[in-house]
Amino acid sequence: MTTDAVQIAFSPCPNDTFVFDAWAHGRIPGAPALDVTFADIDITNGMAERGEFDVLKVSYAVLPWVLDDYALLPCGGALGRGCGPLVLTREAGVDLTGRTVAVPSERSTAYLLFRLWAADVVPGGVGEVVVMPFDQIMPAVRDGKVDAGLVIHEARFTYQNYGLHKLADMGEHWEATTGLPIPLGAIIAKRSLGETRLRELARAARTSVRMAWDEPSASRPYVAAHAQEMDPAVADQHIALYVNEFSADLGEDGYAAVRGLLERAAAEGLVPPLGRDALSFP
Repeated sequence: MTTDAVQIAFSPCPNDTFVFDAWAHGRIPGAPALDVTFADIDITNGMAERGEFDVLKVSYAVLPWVLDDYALLPCGGALGRGCGPLVLTREAGVDLTGRTVAVPSERSTAYLLFRLWAADVVPGGVGEVVVMPFDQIMPAVRDGKVDAGLVIHEARFTYQNYGLHKLADMGEHWEATTGLPIPLGAIIAKRSLGETRLRELARAARTSVRMAWDEPSASRPYVAAHAQEMDPAVADQHIALYVNEFSADLGEDGYAAVRGLLERAAAEGLVPPLGRDALSFP
């Protein structure tokens, strides 16, 4: 890597490796080189709070804590419909009042969606919330270590393998109550890079998305190398669900979804309130 390479961190999940493949491998003319670090999103959220990388894939839920130092790029991230986190239980129809729920992070969009759902449909309030790595949540629910689990990523496609039941879909609740897409993962870049560099990064991210769509087979080796033994068919489902028109451009609906989520979460005391221009891009 050249010494002026952009320091970027994103997850090894198929949607991220699909999106960034062309850029990471130098196939975008004129785009800055990338020095890639792979880390799950709960780790990149912490990196953002510590200001550790030039560009990061983070949860939209962490934005209120980092937007003084980072700008939200209008592309490259993950929003969508029909792709929300699920609450899983061992038995169908469990009442979660006072129950223990495992979550992948308390600084995640999944967690905010869960708390907004619970405020509406669990009037007595859930009990203890336990944070654990997302790949440990389904086994913990299956084994009775927790009463329910909030799951993300490819768990949408595999929870039946653990004999679990879907109690609720956080995305369905969000879409039914707001009509907006679900904000999941954001791409942010340090404001200190300057407006010209930020616009350059956004162009590269958007181009990388479009190149991945134009030639899907080109990204397959990169996706497979980091998919953690995921079945290729599941990886394809994952990409189809999380890489969509909002990945190329947030657009009016995308920005409305992000602001809507963070304003509702702030009203519930879950995140600090957003500044008026916090989401604006240079």
